[in-house]
Amino acid sequence: MVSAPSSDERREALVGQLFASALGAMDLFSVYIGDRLGLYRALAERPSLAPGELASVAGIHERYAREWLEHQTMSGILEVENAESPDYERRYRLPAGHDEALLDETSLNFMTPMAQLVVACARPLDALLQAFRTGEGVPYAAYGADLHEGQARFSRTLFDNLLTNEWLPAIPAVHARLQADPPALVADVACGLGRSSLAIARAYPKVHVDGIDMDQASIERARELLRESGVADRVVFHHRDAADPELAGRYQLVTIFEALHDMSYPVDVLRSAGALLADDGCLLIGDERAAERFSPDAGDIERLYYGFSVMHCLPVGMVGDNAAGTGTVMREHTVQRYATDAGFSSFEVLPIENDFWRFYLLGP
Repeated sequence: MVSAPSSDERREALVGQLFASALGAMDLFSVYIGDRLGLYRALAERPSLAPGELASVAGIHERYAREWLEHQTMSGILEVENAESPDYERRYRLPAGHDEALLDETSLNFMTPMAQLVVACARPLDALLQAFRTGEGVPYAAYGADLHEGQARFSRTLFDNLLTNEWLPAIPAVHARLQADPPALVADVACGLGRSSLAIARAYPKVHVDGIDMDQASIERARELLRESGVADRVVFHHRDAADPELAGRYQLVTIFEALHDMSYPVDVLRSAGALLADDGCLLIGDERAAERFSPDAGDIERLYYGFSVMHCLPVGMVGDNAAGTGTVMREHTVQRYATDAGFSSFEVLPIENDFWRFYLLGP
């Protein structure tokens, strides 16, 4: 029989856990610095660099360059060639394989956006504390460009690698309609920087995509990306409300990717999305694959979801009177309830396997 841990053992375990978390947090902040200042790129383009060389190449101060290099090496992100040499003579390199995780924005292993998202979540901490006290929300814009840029960079690899190669082809009727004539119209609601819109247009040469978002900064950035996308003749980004009656009844496919759980009024959003549909249209939702119910041992991915929910997704979903306050951990039965309340009679959980996302197909 195994005895329960003592209070001392529990205390020591928690101390160790929080210390490890502090190490991880500092690693992510340091990765953010390396990403934003181009330090990883400079290292990747050369066999190795001394602090002064990195400072010269990247346009930073040599003392900061040395401290960052030493910290990154202690964290196992970089390697040092000559550890016993004087401080400013030591040479550092990016190990093989680490370049993909830190620099390759086309790879499913690209992890740098995680650091950017964590930094974004920390920006409005004072406002978040006040929101906890009052029950009000924190506006999306309070999280700054790092939030929408980091989210777009993280999801880009999913959209470019999986959305049109696996996810949409797994829905035969939708896949066929996007390939057919007359050309299908797609509304990508809450499109953010438009990575999903661009991926759909590239994969299906006949379709026209309207990317729609209420965040002005996101749409401005999406329009910048559109210029070099090769599909500018078939994609338009709109800073407007999807509930605009001028858009009603136009679209064969409406998509909402990783956004419904952030909405203050998800039922209203779904009702508006339904109004966008043509008679033969359907709504595709991709959102977090949360567990069926709360469980303390639901796993690290669920734990990550809760972290982002506390810091960002719940606060933005609490903005406004009588807001839904869904949060990142949006369970399947919650989505079904929202869909029913919005007037959808058809609700299907799609058999698409992904560690992070679950997909729902809704019809009138």
